Amino acid sequence: MSPSPFNTSSTPETITSSTSIDRATLRFLSVPTMTLFTAIAAQIAIPTEPLGIPITLQSLAVLLTAMALGPKLGSFSMLLYLITGAVGVGVFAEGNSGWLTIVGQSGGYLIGFVACQPFAHWIIRRKDKAIRGWLAIFTAGLVVHAVIFAIGVPWLWFVRNHDNASDPMPWSTAIHYGMTVFIPGMLLKSGIAAGLGAWFLPSVAKRLW
Repeated sequence: MSPSPFNTSSTPETITSSTSIDRATLRFLSVPTMTLFTAIAAQIAIPTEPLGIPITLQSLAVLLTAMALGPKLGSFSMLLYLITGAVGVGVFAEGNSGWLTIVGQSGGYLIGFVACQPFAHWIIRRKDKAIRGWLAIFTAGLVVHAVIFAIGVPWLWFVRNHDNASDPMPWSTAIHYGMTVFIPGMLLKSGIAAGLGAWFLPSVAKRLW
C-alpha cells in the first residue's frame, strides 16, 4: 500500500532539519537586531562637560549584546555597528557618524564595544554550558565596562594630547572625565543587565549560543 500524498506527518529528521534552519535564521537576524538596538540606545544621551562625552544607554545595549549573542555573534554585531557609523549613518551617540568619530576622542570606547564581547561570555557561562546566577552576570557587566574604559580612557588621553586645538590633558583629567563620572551609570546598567539576564539568558542561550 503506497503512502498517501496527503500525509503531512513529520519525521524526526524533518523536525531536526527545521529546528536547525530556525536556529540559523535566528542567529543571523540577532546580529543586525542588536546593532539596531545599540544605535537606538546611543541616541538616549546626556552631554557632560567639559569634554562633551555623553552619558548614554549605549553600554547597556553593548552589555546585553555580549550576554545574549555570545563572543562571535556579539563581536559581529558590534563590528556592524562601527561599520554602519563609519559609512555615514548616524548611529553613534547624539546622531554622530563618520570615520572621524571613530578616530576621535570617543573612538576608544567604540573599539571597546567590540573588544569586550568575549569577556561577558567567559564569566556567565559554566563549563557545562549552564548560565551562572545574577551575581556573575552583574560581575560580567562590571568587567565589560572595565574593558571599554581600559581602551577608551588612554585613547581619549592620546587624542586630546595630540590635538593642536586642545590644551594638554593630564592622566587625572582623562580618568575623571573619561571614566569616573560614568561609574554610577555603570553600576546602574550592570544591575539592570543582571536582572534582565537572570530572566532571559537561560532560554536565549539555548537558541543563540
